[in-house]
Amino acid sequence: MRIALFSDYYLPRLGGIELHVHDLAGRLRHAGHAVTVFTTTAAPAVETGVVPVIRLPAVAGVPLPVATELIRNVLASGQYDVLHAHASLVSPLAWAATSIAASNGVPAIITMHSLPAAGGVLMPWTLARLDRGFGTDVRWSAVSRVVAAEVRRALPDRPVDLLHNGIDPGPWRQLRRPGHRLTLVSTMRLARRKRPSALIRILREVRGQVPSNVPLRAVIVGAGPQATTVARAVRRTEMTGWVELPGRLSRFEIQQLYATADVYLAPAELESFGVAALEARCAGLAVVAMASGGVAEFVRPGVEGLLVDGDREMAIATAGLLTNPSLLRRIQNHNLRTDPVMTWDVVVDQHLRAYQGIRTQPALSTDVLASVPTHLPTIMELDR
Repeated sequence: MRIALFSDYYLPRLGGIELHVHDLAGRLRHAGHAVTVFTTTAAPAVETGVVPVIRLPAVAGVPLPVATELIRNVLASGQYDVLHAHASLVSPLAWAATSIAASNGVPAIITMHSLPAAGGVLMPWTLARLDRGFGTDVRWSAVSRVVAAEVRRALPDRPVDLLHNGIDPGPWRQLRRPGHRLTLVSTMRLARRKRPSALIRILREVRGQVPSNVPLRAVIVGAGPQATTVARAVRRTEMTGWVELPGRLSRFEIQQLYATADVYLAPAELESFGVAALEARCAGLAVVAMASGGVAEFVRPGVEGLLVDGDREMAIATAGLLTNPSLLRRIQNHNLRTDPVMTWDVVVDQHLRAYQGIRTQPALSTDVLASVPTHLPTIMELDR
């Protein structure tokens, strides 16, 4: 199958969508499919990877007219069997590509990677307006049940498929090296929506509830606009002796960190999926997360971790876990020995079944194909 993946967000930028689209493209290619990624994210100094990436020119994330014209020509030419757009709350490329695909009869599916509620009261209205423009041939999907439920509320007459993010548990299962201190970790983009400042307050409460003779260590991995604020809060609350802020780490470095950690904290209230928490779960950490988000898709209370309804409850639950070694070890052992349902084999199969399901459109007419220019501009020409 010839598959075009469109995502406003892609490597070298780091985040859930970016890594998922990269990994999905590689897995689909490994399964024998021809895959191209289209994005408006700027290129790194050196482009690496086995999947072709077309980086389209944009201003403030909005594709330029020359980019939309390239998309229109490429899709109308019949080069792809299906278009898969990966959308967040602000995704001008994903929306534009889906609209162009719909108008050219190219089978298209959209995956929502964010909770519409995070976009404010107008987001459901925005989705409904976009859907009317796309028409009924475009298929909707979501990365978790909680996101799917919100999309269905915005689009009550439309079916919404479930297309999870995927994971390969193997690389996360390093030989565990228990540290001298109980270690709490969290990996996130240090942005307001992920609630890193709330995490500092939660950690302070945890320290107050765990006996002082029990040494603790906390590591918050990530970078972002709230980095300075978080660092200032750690200093102001005199937590520098046990709270570490290493900044952005590679996947390998995070895997090494998790091999010595015990509990993963996910304080975001509007978490659409929580791939970082899923990685921690596969690494054998007990996960403590908000019950309101997508982490509940792979964390059952008392089995893979604990689910809570607020910051105070998160602090109490975490402190209780740290002071209950038998429960902590039971959860850790379970997470190390069992796989979540969203391994890549399962997720790739989900995607391929979804793609096959939308490939029911009639072939492009000869009139449409005759209107396609004989020369399509290359990315080098777009950069001139």
